[in-house]
Amino acid sequence: MNKPPHLLLPVFLLVLLSVLSLSTAEIKTLSITNDARAMILFEKFGFTPTGHVTISVHSVSVASSVNAPNPVSSRLGFFLLSEESLLQVILEIQENPNFCVLDSHYILSLFTFRDLSPPPLSSFNQSYPVTAPNEYSLFFANCAPETRVSMYVKTQVYNLDRDGSKDYLSAGLTQLPSLFFLYFLAYAAFLGLWIYVCYNNKRSVHRIHLLMGGLLLMKALNLICAAEDKHYVKVTGTPHGWDVLFYIFQFIRVVLLFTVIVLIGTGWSFLKPFLQEKEKKVLMVVIPLQVLANIASVVIGETGPFIKDWVTWNQVFLLVDIICCCAIIFPIVWSIRSLRENSKTDGKAARNLAKLQLFRQFYIVVIGYLYFTRIVVFALKTIAAYKYQWVSNAAEETASLLFYVVIFYMFRPVEKNEYFVLDEEEEEAAELALRDEEFEL
Repeated sequence: MNKPPHLLLPVFLLVLLSVLSLSTAEIKTLSITNDARAMILFEKFGFTPTGHVTISVHSVSVASSVNAPNPVSSRLGFFLLSEESLLQVILEIQENPNFCVLDSHYILSLFTFRDLSPPPLSSFNQSYPVTAPNEYSLFFANCAPETRVSMYVKTQVYNLDRDGSKDYLSAGLTQLPSLFFLYFLAYAAFLGLWIYVCYNNKRSVHRIHLLMGGLLLMKALNLICAAEDKHYVKVTGTPHGWDVLFYIFQFIRVVLLFTVIVLIGTGWSFLKPFLQEKEKKVLMVVIPLQVLANIASVVIGETGPFIKDWVTWNQVFLLVDIICCCAIIFPIVWSIRSLRENSKTDGKAARNLAKLQLFRQFYIVVIGYLYFTRIVVFALKTIAAYKYQWVSNAAEETASLLFYVVIFYMFRPVEKNEYFVLDEEEEEAAELALRDEEFEL
């Protein structure tokens, strides 16, 4: 049995706002066509005391399949809703099945369709100051049953700086351009150091080291494009094409990252020159899934919650990311078990013990990185005050940089790699250690 719409609405609000990160709130022009949804979320934005919302609508048409006794124009409109007032509005909806959110005392009403100019123009353009600093969500509400709305909407959500210029980034994200640029400099220096290390150890450089260098390059380019993207959004409200470059380098970077983790986990290039069939299958699964994840990321980033399938795309992205994170763990586990089996027959206990230690550390580092960037960072986004949303971005980039530094150090090209040197004096101790079960997963 289907639930009534008024009972589904509170659930919709909670789900939608829980998966929505703070919007960059660039100037957006949207087309709503024959839409009967009771609530449409446009933006989520952190305002300072100088915040403003500008809404322009035109070509509005309303079609109803029932003959309403009263005009429906007052039952359709835009409003702002703060995080603190969300639960109060949900309670109002649950207590009264016929309650219209536009009548709530907990919202900041902007305008209803009563304020539209008469046909054939059917348009409206107005800017509203937001004097109470807080994090607000911009909604369109349709309280008229069986009514469908079509319109073109242009939204501008921004704060004013001290010099009167507009800042289109939320109060908690306005620091992102500088933050991303600093991390770009860090990765650029890291890439230079990696090239220096590889050049000084030419004989020990394997193909995997070249891929790792490419990964650093893509990460640096991804960050500089992110910095430029956020800068232009902050200043002008539009990314000026930098978002396209950002998504291109992000796609290459993410695919390279998962590929490098899988290849290192298998020991390819520096332990063995080939991949087994099951390891190839992991790559054949991970890479197409990452293509799908990046498509979902583009849809999420470039459209917004106003599209009907926005929540679905978020769920697809989350599911694919979880599958990929699980898949890349298997090659590491296979390598650890294979090394342990080989240690019983090849008579090189010290070398095998060193390799086991290396891959066990790699396993722990990868698990820690995935846990932090997927769970801890999400928790920071959820619990941090809206003014400090940049902290979650800083935490994620710091964790990523530390992960790269550790992994690149562990698998750096050196002529006498401490992990792979056979020390005859340690053979007996290594054989005893290999009998232990500490490497069983």
